[in-house]
Amino acid sequence: MNAVSGALRKTRAVLLRVLVVVVVLAVVVLALAYLFQRRLVYLPDDGPVPAAGSVLDGARDVELRTADGLTLGAWYVPARGTGTGVTVLVAAGNAGNRAARAPLAAALRERGMSVLLFDYRGYGGNPGDPTEDGLALDVRAARRYLVERGAERIVYFGESLGAAVVAELATEHPPCGLLLRSPFTELADVAAELYPFLPVRLLLKDRFRVAEHVRRVRVPTTVVYGSADEIVPVMLSRTVAEAAAGPVTTVEVPGAGHNDPELLDGPRLVGATVRLASQAGGQATC
Repeated sequence: MNAVSGALRKTRAVLLRVLVVVVVLAVVVLALAYLFQRRLVYLPDDGPVPAAGSVLDGARDVELRTADGLTLGAWYVPARGTGTGVTVLVAAGNAGNRAARAPLAAALRERGMSVLLFDYRGYGGNPGDPTEDGLALDVRAARRYLVERGAERIVYFGESLGAAVVAELATEHPPCGLLLRSPFTELADVAAELYPFLPVRLLLKDRFRVAEHVRRVRVPTTVVYGSADEIVPVMLSRTVAEAAAGPVTTVEVPGAGHNDPELLDGPRLVGATVRLASQAGGQATC
């Protein structure tokens, strides 16, 4: 009997030690996930960006000044010919820099639109570190640059994470039109799909609540997404479209993944932007 009791005590001790180890490891994993989460969200190419004119004929390098004192690099790409009078403000996704969006800008300017490509803080050689609040200041600096130079008909174009950035901007400064490419309802919904083993809704510092923002925006809105998106679940993009308060056009690109060329500067995406811009072109100001 004493031998059995001793064996049970030893078993309990071993189980207790295992439990302690598991708890410690879980705490360490959660702490690391919390501390370094922004390195998983923001994937900047922070190297030097070539001169605008060396990539796009006629484009020029410009600087944006944020409300918290940063100077950000950007490219202004004027429309071909007389143009439509519409300017597209492009807010990029969470990776790369503005040079990767040059083909999109080239396609849009050929359709008569001027384009502003800019990099967030921490991207493309810009100072600072990206955060949700920081990106909100960055996109406001981009809009202010256009407004101060006479742009009256502005369309916001947001790519993935950038869709969240322009959706929030639109609640304060409504554009003539809002194009959201591969939007998610909120960042936690995407993170929960990618990291189902983590309590992401408790850990996330940056929320990017797109669906909540578009419920407050009553401008013409176009939602473009790929049916094979492996990063942002298709249902999240559809839910954003359903949440939008303004007139909504939905464009599903069959077979397209999140970073497929068709969703970067393909004809369906460009065509959707042109159609949205044509609505803006008929307005005096907005």
